[in-house]
Amino acid sequence: MKNANAPAANTVLIAGASGVIGAAAVERFARLPDFSVIALSRRKPVVPPDCTFTHCAVDLSDAGACRQAIAALQPVSHLVYAAVKEAPGLSGGWHDRELMAANEQMFANLLHPLTECGHLRHVSLLQGAKAYGAHVHPVTIPLREVSPRDPHANFYWLQEDLLREASAKAGFAFTIWRPQVLLGSAPGAAMNPVAAIGAYAAICKERNLPFALPGTSEALLELVDADLLGKAFFWATRAREATNETFNITNGDTFVLRHAWPSLAKAMGLSSHGPAPTDLSSFFAEPQNRQAWKAIVSRCLLAELSLEQLLGQSHHYLDLLNGTRLGSKATPVLLSTIKLRQAGFQDCRDSSASLIAQIRKMTELRLLPPLLA
Repeated sequence: MKNANAPAANTVLIAGASGVIGAAAVERFARLPDFSVIALSRRKPVVPPDCTFTHCAVDLSDAGACRQAIAALQPVSHLVYAAVKEAPGLSGGWHDRELMAANEQMFANLLHPLTECGHLRHVSLLQGAKAYGAHVHPVTIPLREVSPRDPHANFYWLQEDLLREASAKAGFAFTIWRPQVLLGSAPGAAMNPVAAIGAYAAICKERNLPFALPGTSEALLELVDADLLGKAFFWATRAREATNETFNITNGDTFVLRHAWPSLAKAMGLSSHGPAPTDLSSFFAEPQNRQAWKAIVSRCLLAELSLEQLLGQSHHYLDLLNGTRLGSKATPVLLSTIKLRQAGFQDCRDSSASLIAQIRKMTELRLLPPLLA
């Protein structure tokens, strides 16, 4: 643990700190001796108790509030921008021009006052596989960062244009990241399948139901452990090879949730055989399952989380991953990570082990009951 009395040489501001990516970034940088951490989010991030940080609650859509908050903070040398505004149900918002403009404005509201202060040295900005347009048209595999910018409307390009313009004027470096399906420990996130899988397992165990995976999808996925992404953020602050570059990032292996499901069930002492719900969104809406979760929270002394507070929109996300939309694709959406490895970042993760590790972490944070032996 860092010396709380020693001044840090760097200050990293993590926007969207309560999300899957943001919480992992807070945990990574909070454990580095030469970084102090400011976590910017409406909700305080849920991280292990040994992580020291300052929490700043700001509505990123309020330009005045952002400017006022930045003026009151110590000088910020690094920014990790992991904030995002999503629509209910997720996928409908991916084509919403107003939502794209809102995400552009949120980033601008934070970036502009930070650059005006003159201390900013590096920015990590998050995009994703949707940058390649796989959600709107067929793509060729593997997807590579050198491909021309795909001409579909999205907020990634709006934010990237802002970033490049500000970088050229203010002289700071940046790195753009394109992860695939993230595994993390954050509650209330838009896209954390670990929360949905863990809550589903807990309720199945509570009600003696089969832990059966809905749907028939055997979609081939690439996962990213959020802790791996946090490690990459730090690497980018030091590596010249990361300067003003865009990188795909994954754990380094491939993953089919349906194929991994029996082993996951066994690890939690559950049976994966039997009737499955139509989807997890309808499962979590059923009154008896909501009541079962309340009983689990009370008996296991979990944090006072309703299902809504735990899941965010992660159950909708898991339904998308496990639904016909991905499962029916003749060509899976796979990213090449050769560029990142050639640049010097060599770390990787076993995706099955990552899933287990993040379930265990959510248990340690008292977000899920004990599920694993």
